[in-house]
Amino acid sequence: MHELSIAQGILEIAEQYLPPGNDPVVKSVKVKVGAMSGVVPDSLEFCFSAITTGTRLQGAVLEIEHVELKARCKTCSTEFRVDDRMFVCPACNGTDVMIVTGNELQVTELELLDEGG
Repeated sequence: MHELSIAQGILEIAEQYLPPGNDPVVKSVKVKVGAMSGVVPDSLEFCFSAITTGTRLQGAVLEIEHVELKARCKTCSTEFRVDDRMFVCPACNGTDVMIVTGNELQVTELELLDEGG
């Protein structure tokens, strides 16, 4: 289950960007996960929840933004959503395409609770 090592990486990235001082309370960690990233979102959420226990991120919610798979045809420049892993341009039936989105695996935001409540 590589989601455990990915969750560990997310935890390390998040801890790196937490402000020093009175351990801030992290409300959520937002990540982008592309359709081609090979990540099982439910497993990632479970692993994240398990490894954050006893850390500065305990209780934080992992919010996953799913990024669909899109490609661009190198022949006619049409950008299209890839369904069923069929990398065929709907405009010209070309197969010389490049992936535009769908490989993402990024921590995009940390949401902290305001000290005032």
